[in-house]
Amino acid sequence: MSPEIDEPPQSVDDWLDDHPQSAPTTGELQLSERASLQRVAGLSTELTDVTEVEYRQLRLERVVLVGVWTEGSAAAARANMVELAALAETAGSQVLEALIQRRGKPDPATYIGSGKAEELREVVLATGADTVICDGELTPAQLTALEKVVKVKVIDRTALILDIFAQHATSREGKAQVSLAQMEYMMPRLRGWGESMSRQAGGRAGSNGGVGLRGPGETKIETDRRRIRERMAKLRREIRGMKKARTTKRAARRRTEIPAITVAGYTNAGKSSLVNAMTGSGVLVQDALFATLDPTTRRATLDDGRAVVFTDTVGFVRHLPTQLVEAFRSTLEEVVDADLLLHVVDGSDPFPAEQIAAVRRVVNEIVAEEKADAPPEMLVINKIDAIDATRLTELRGALGADAVFVSARTGEGLPELFDRIREFVGRSDVELTIAVPFSRGDIISRIHREGEVLATDHHADGTTMRVRVPSAFAGELAPLTVDP
Repeated sequence: MSPEIDEPPQSVDDWLDDHPQSAPTTGELQLSERASLQRVAGLSTELTDVTEVEYRQLRLERVVLVGVWTEGSAAAARANMVELAALAETAGSQVLEALIQRRGKPDPATYIGSGKAEELREVVLATGADTVICDGELTPAQLTALEKVVKVKVIDRTALILDIFAQHATSREGKAQVSLAQMEYMMPRLRGWGESMSRQAGGRAGSNGGVGLRGPGETKIETDRRRIRERMAKLRREIRGMKKARTTKRAARRRTEIPAITVAGYTNAGKSSLVNAMTGSGVLVQDALFATLDPTTRRATLDDGRAVVFTDTVGFVRHLPTQLVEAFRSTLEEVVDADLLLHVVDGSDPFPAEQIAAVRRVVNEIVAEEKADAPPEMLVINKIDAIDATRLTELRGALGADAVFVSARTGEGLPELFDRIREFVGRSDVELTIAVPFSRGDIISRIHREGEVLATDHHADGTTMRVRVPSAFAGELAPLTVDP
């Protein structure tokens, strides 16, 4: 038997040649960057007694959730807490316990009442939690009173959502919008203890500040508020400048007569996945709430050759903070200027009707603010691969025959969605016969880009074409029209 001969080791370059790697998409790069920085639990050096801390960063590690159930069914209340847990996990925290209190309205002093606050303190001690998250927007007084009882950091739903936005913002405009929203939220909630609260005053008015400290003065809190107001004014000016650039880009897209389709919906409904499935692009996709903050516009070609642009937008959520709606107004205007609004709904959610209502509430608010007409809406029920046939039948009956049921992951239902989009885009089209000379190739290319060619006949002087084009473009083609 001949001895076996070991082959020489394969070089890295040869291995790469044998195993070609596709270039990473933009979404994959963003996801890798987002995962490169993670919170590490248990390494905080923050003081145990929160009353000794003057200004504290938002730190989410081991949390207990608290909600007040004021209306609706028990299942709806539980679903709200599940959503709050998803928000907390997206922010990088570990959920230890969740508590729901049934009462007519939140307690004006401590949100859950003094007795329940003491019980919450016992749960915090038993679990070793360092943060309590409340499912609602608490007043500054409620936050302070509840913190005094539970002896750990207390934040509300608004601060939690703002923290997620701050982590996920990547563009200059997105970061400026989040910073503005955070400052608007924190302005009435600035707190201080000890000497930072004292006012410098002198003379007979009051006090013994001594030489150099007399006069009306200014407390540290007032100084911080003044600086925050100055920073907010600067951010608003910057956002207005960015809004002009965004408006200019939208106007350029409008001049091309390419239909603009905005994809909106509840957070984590699969909007980015749907845009990727329809356009073949690499928009960031992540199974997390508010994965997308910066609008992304991608171009696609329908089966008839018609070009359309899809814009992926930031997701909405129940009780979306008013600060975010105001700060992201320039971004949300993409919804108002759309020719068609694809309203994506998570079909696997137990209460899709509440998601639809939350999204429409925000859209109507934006439309009213801009004094514009709401764009036509097409309901798209996503994630049908995650539900059974019985649930799918229930959704079809509840949401009506106009809704389109798809799965961005498997591709099921996408052909029907494209057919519906093509039908909508072609509603205002006009059919006509034109004679195009050979020297006007620009017109032919524009027809292929913006319309549909039904028939073509070449002759010595040029090309006779039967086309279907948008009505605005048809007016420009009027000099070339001939009898069929």
